[in-house]
Amino acid sequence: MLRVDDLHVTVPGGAEAVRQVSLSLHKGQSLGLVGESGSGKTLTCRAILGVLPPGVAVSGGRVTLGDTDLTALTRTGWDRVRGSRLAAVFQDPGSYLNPSLTVGRQLAEQLRLKRGLPRRATRAAAVELLAAMGLRRPGTVYDQYPHELSGGMLQRALIAIAVAGGPELLVADEATTALDPAVQAEVLDLLRDLRERDGLALLLVSHDLAVVAQVCDRVAVFYAGEIVEQGPTAEVIAGPRHPYTEALLSVASLGDWRRRTLQVIPGRPPEPGTPVAGCRFAPRCAYASGVCADPVPMSTLDDRAVRCHRAAELALVGA
Repeated sequence: MLRVDDLHVTVPGGAEAVRQVSLSLHKGQSLGLVGESGSGKTLTCRAILGVLPPGVAVSGGRVTLGDTDLTALTRTGWDRVRGSRLAAVFQDPGSYLNPSLTVGRQLAEQLRLKRGLPRRATRAAAVELLAAMGLRRPGTVYDQYPHELSGGMLQRALIAIAVAGGPELLVADEATTALDPAVQAEVLDLLRDLRERDGLALLLVSHDLAVVAQVCDRVAVFYAGEIVEQGPTAEVIAGPRHPYTEALLSVASLGDWRRRTLQVIPGRPPEPGTPVAGCRFAPRCAYASGVCADPVPMSTLDDRAVRCHRAAELALVGA
C-alpha cells in the first residue's frame, strides 16, 4: 500500500540527510521507525507526507501510495490525498490545533471537506467520532477550545481529525512522547483499535523501543540517514543482526526497571554530508574490522534486511 524506493533527501547546501531508504507497508500493518535524534526518521516521514521544510527536498527515489506517485504530485494533487488517503499526528497536539476555534468546529470542517457531509450533519458525526476515540462526554468536548483539554484529550481529538476522512495510512511522529505512561497506553490502544477496525496502516516514529515493541509488526532501524536493519519487530528485538541495533537495545533496557546505571553508545554519528566510504557506524562499533571500510550494501537474510558486512557471522544478543 505504501512503498518507498531508494529515497534520498538533501538539506540546504546539498548534504544528504536521508539516503537509500527503502521500505514498504501493507494495509492494516504497522511499521516502527527507530533511531537516535537526527537519524532521518522524521525527514523520511515528512518526505512521505510532502511537507519537507524549506530548502529540504527529495533528490532521488520514489514514494508511492497504492498506484499514486507521491513524489510527482502537484499542490492540487496533495490536497486530494492528504486527509482522505494519508494523514498524520505529531507530538504536542496543541500546536496543530487552532486555539481560537472549538475542537468540534475544526473536526466538522474536516468532515465537510473530506467526507462531503452537509453542514447540518457534521455535529452528530463529529460527536460520534470523538466518542469512538474514547473521549468521555464527547458532546462537551465538541464545544471546548484546545486550551480546555488535557494532553491526552488533545491527542485523541487530533487523531479524530486525522482519521475523519478515512485515510489508508496514518503517520504518527512521536505522537505519544509527551504523554504520561497511563495516557500513552490508552492512545496506543486506540491506534491498535483503528488498525484492527478500519484496516488502517500505521507508520510510527518513536524513540521508545517499548512502544514500538507493543504496537508495531515490523521495525526499521535508522542510523545516520540510512536504514541499517529492518524486519519483524519481535525477531529484531530478540536477535538483532546489526551492531547498532544491538547497541540501541542495550541502552533501552526494555522491561528492566531495576537498571540504575545509564548506559550510552560511545562516540557520535557522522554529520550529514560527511563522506563515508564504508559503514557509517564503524567508528562506534565494537565489531568493526578492515572490511567495514568498504561500501555496505543492504543484504537480505530470511525476512530481515541488514546493512552490515559481518551480519552473517556475528551472533548478537537481543533484549
